[in-house]
Amino acid sequence: MARIAGVDLPRNKRIDIALTYIYGIGRSRSNEMLSALEIDPSKKSDGLTEQEITEIRDYINKNFIVEGELRREVSMNTKRLMDIACYRGLRHRKGLPVHGQNTHNNARTRKGPRRIIIGRKK
Repeated sequence: MARIAGVDLPRNKRIDIALTYIYGIGRSRSNEMLSALEIDPSKKSDGLTEQEITEIRDYINKNFIVEGELRREVSMNTKRLMDIACYRGLRHRKGLPVHGQNTHNNARTRKGPRRIIIGRKK
């Protein structure tokens, strides 16, 4: 089992798909990396040689920010927005959608489950 950037790649999957299990690497970066290293994307992840694994590991360390460092950077960016109290930071703080989506009917993912408000007596 190949271990790259602190992640165990799944066995018996194509290497271009297996690399997407690393946070910060998607399909396009995976294919870009494999073409630069001249590795066949249809090759299975458990069929890689030690040299190919080392090349992939070195390429990722040299060219990309992945896993813990990327998660830290994203959270610091969000925290910075909240600290300067800009509009996006306030939306993050309140747990509402940040990118201008409608909140009257939707946005249940950000707002959480509906809270039932019982009408007051007359």
